[in-house]
Amino acid sequence: MRTYQEQKVQRKRIFILSVISLILGAGLIARLFQIQVIEHDKYRAEAEKQHWTQQEIPARRGGIYVKNKNGEKYPLATNTTLHLVYAVPPQIKDKDKATKDMASILNLKEDEVKKDISDDQRLYIIIKHKISDEEAAKIKQLGTTGISLAPEPQRVYPEKSLAANILGFTNNDGQGQYGIEGYFDKELKGKPGIIKAEKDVSGNLISWNGMDLNPSNNGDDIVLTIDRNVQYKVEQILDKAVKKHGADSGSIIVTEPKTGKIIAMACYPSFDPNNFSQVGNMDLFKNSNVSNVWEPGSIFKIITMAAALNEGKVTPDTTYNDTGSVSVGGHTIRNSDNKAHGIQTMTQVLEQSLNTGAIFAKNQIGNQVFYNYLKNFGFGVPTGITLDGESGGDIPPFNEWQEASFATAAFGQGIAITPLQMSTAVSTIANGGKMMQPQIIEEVDHPDGKKEKIEPKVIRQVISPSTAAALGGMMVQVVEKGHGYQAQIPGYYIAGKTGTAQIPLSTGLGYASNKTIGSFAGFAPVNDPKFAILVKIDVPRDVIWAESSAAPVFGEVANELLNYYKIPPSR
Repeated sequence: MRTYQEQKVQRKRIFILSVISLILGAGLIARLFQIQVIEHDKYRAEAEKQHWTQQEIPARRGGIYVKNKNGEKYPLATNTTLHLVYAVPPQIKDKDKATKDMASILNLKEDEVKKDISDDQRLYIIIKHKISDEEAAKIKQLGTTGISLAPEPQRVYPEKSLAANILGFTNNDGQGQYGIEGYFDKELKGKPGIIKAEKDVSGNLISWNGMDLNPSNNGDDIVLTIDRNVQYKVEQILDKAVKKHGADSGSIIVTEPKTGKIIAMACYPSFDPNNFSQVGNMDLFKNSNVSNVWEPGSIFKIITMAAALNEGKVTPDTTYNDTGSVSVGGHTIRNSDNKAHGIQTMTQVLEQSLNTGAIFAKNQIGNQVFYNYLKNFGFGVPTGITLDGESGGDIPPFNEWQEASFATAAFGQGIAITPLQMSTAVSTIANGGKMMQPQIIEEVDHPDGKKEKIEPKVIRQVISPSTAAALGGMMVQVVEKGHGYQAQIPGYYIAGKTGTAQIPLSTGLGYASNKTIGSFAGFAPVNDPKFAILVKIDVPRDVIWAESSAAPVFGEVANELLNYYKIPPSR
């Protein structure tokens, strides 16, 4: 018989074991509660992952198209009819024969092919991408169960460099980069499908015939507002002009003022998106019309004049005494020709491109009103065009400006804008003061057959129709009597303005000597504008002034458009 002391020790041991059992039991219950309740979704997902296997089916990437004036459609970005060969390993009965056949036809190593198709736990394995029609025909002739073909789109650009800076390209992973390809990558690439099949506890497929197939949804097709023939001709003219003047680069935008539609948008230099990997300078991929900024120079005087006219502070015949210079905030600002012209009208200010006259017009309305017009014309913010990489330019907040900054901005220095912003402002003047949303998408064609037409959109009325008409008349005199004479076209009244802009040094102190950017902005015919054009030639080597670089290019483009659209003479 145990002694009292032994019984006491035994009871103590039992107690300790009971406590430990209770703690372990409580821990087990807590863990089960955590697994079954708190982390239920996590472990269910893990179980589903082990129980099912799935593979993605790629969708067809949508095409990008343009039309001509007759509505004929041309592909600028499409897909070739290459093939993808893939295997479903569990379905292949004679793997040795299949291995030899695939290695022979596709010029692959047998050990690599065999390794792929011998794995029966894989539902879908790609053997080779982008095989030719000839190789595909040989594989079809074999009729091997478990070896299949699927169309594999390869992005191609049949017009090569045409509109390349609008289009962008797709990289080696099929992802859209830059331009339309980048901005609309999600819509173009569509939604991939899924093949899903069930596995048993050993990881074997339970039934191939019981697979779950969710088909892919192909991408949207996009039709641009670009006229293929106009784009082609504008690129030719730009290429010739840049090379003639030994310039660094150039750009041209052609817009339909009444709708805001972009008819052509050209950049030089450009690239071939079929061979994007061979391009060493990635800046070529950018669309400089929307991503690059510059100090516009004297073409900006039409914005200053529009504000002063619209406020009723000046008329085309208002005069001032041009002494050749103006002192502002301790700075002396002179005319570009360093001359005093005496009594001049506001029309003559534009004709002779007088800096002092632009400052006079700005002073009539004051700095705050002038600044408000800059913002109303859309400077300082992106236009919202559906292209990758758009810049908003650089218009500092009002409280950061000095008095001299307002004076230089009146003739387009000390501020930075994009070509598209300037093109939109000129189109606004041509459209009776009504600003339209810049538009480069005509329609989106969905894979279900539905066509989504993109309608023109009014942003706001910036200046009155009467102001726009008066300013248009003043711009005609620039072409008839002023620096824009090389933009003249017999039989038509052309409205325009030259701009010769200095280039700021990278240090931010002063401007480069003997380097300019020539530009010309205008529209035609002035009585019923069908198009607005902006031309920019960067750093021409043989001439300094825009009247000799950008103005003739404007005239050549305008003449082509008048003939192409069969617009009858108006004078």
